[in-house]
Amino acid sequence: MTTYDDRAGLADLTSTAERVRRSVESVIEGKPEVVRIALTVLLAEGHLLIEDVPGVGKTMLAKTLAKSIDCSVQRIQFTPDLLPSDITGVSIYDQQRREFEFKPGAIFAQIVIGDEINRASPKTQSALLESMEERQVTIDGTTYALPSPFMVVATQNPVEMEGTYPLPEAQRDRFMARVSVGYPSPDAELRMLDVHGGPSPLDDLQAVAHAHDIVKLVEAVRDVYVAEPVRRYVVDLVSATRSHPDLRLGASPRATLHLLRAAKAAAAMAGRDFVLPDDAQTLAGPVLAHRLLPTAQASLNRRTAEQVVQDIVQRTPVPSAHQRGEVPGAGVRGF
Repeated sequence: MTTYDDRAGLADLTSTAERVRRSVESVIEGKPEVVRIALTVLLAEGHLLIEDVPGVGKTMLAKTLAKSIDCSVQRIQFTPDLLPSDITGVSIYDQQRREFEFKPGAIFAQIVIGDEINRASPKTQSALLESMEERQVTIDGTTYALPSPFMVVATQNPVEMEGTYPLPEAQRDRFMARVSVGYPSPDAELRMLDVHGGPSPLDDLQAVAHAHDIVKLVEAVRDVYVAEPVRRYVVDLVSATRSHPDLRLGASPRATLHLLRAAKAAAAMAGRDFVLPDDAQTLAGPVLAHRLLPTAQASLNRRTAEQVVQDIVQRTPVPSAHQRGEVPGAGVRGF
């Protein structure tokens, strides 16, 4: 495992991201796009929601990403009887000292894995709201800061399955992106039998980056340059969801910020110090679709939120290179 100092350049930072990507892909077979989005969300200071049917590797993806980074990790198995205090912590009265002592919950980790999050009650789900947005927890009037970096990686089963509670809109909106792992190709599934047929590959997986590395990567992503026309293009994409006839709920201003941050992370991972419209286009589906609610007529027509986002991307005018006025390497601080 290697680290770098504060003067490291963009190439050093992207090489760290590449090591983490290769580490995750050594366990997650045949899903490079899903791995790329997961790493993008990490570097953009976001949270990731992984939704799919059981048995396709949702939890394995979350655990592999966490183990590839030398960070503190906590896993929460969400069940109907889980209480909010199990997540955030609780104050317990100490008889000997005659005072209350705070016992931190599982949320006090750098990578928090929420397994099957939609099997817990809405009351328990809401225990994550403050931590995901403000990176802090308030218990009995006292606020506790969470460590950095901080990321929630939650898995959920489709809401059509028994024993699930749909995530409220406010919580879905706090997840920067949603991905579906999907079934592997026959070749990837065959390789999976070789890799996972014996001992778990997680047992031998070593961390390839330190928490300090991730903090530096996050700082670098913040400094990626975004031209004014590209920022306006991001706003146009999100604004179009609020007036689309197939949607009864569009994306929030938080979604606009998340799309911009994710685009900056994608640009940095590609070795660029400036954002292209392509970065926003590629991430529009994962970042926006889970926040949208189709109308009843659209649902009857089996028109999904992902299809609506794709339609918006195709219809929204893209700024030209001349309009963007990009000069690679000239608009970034700190590189």
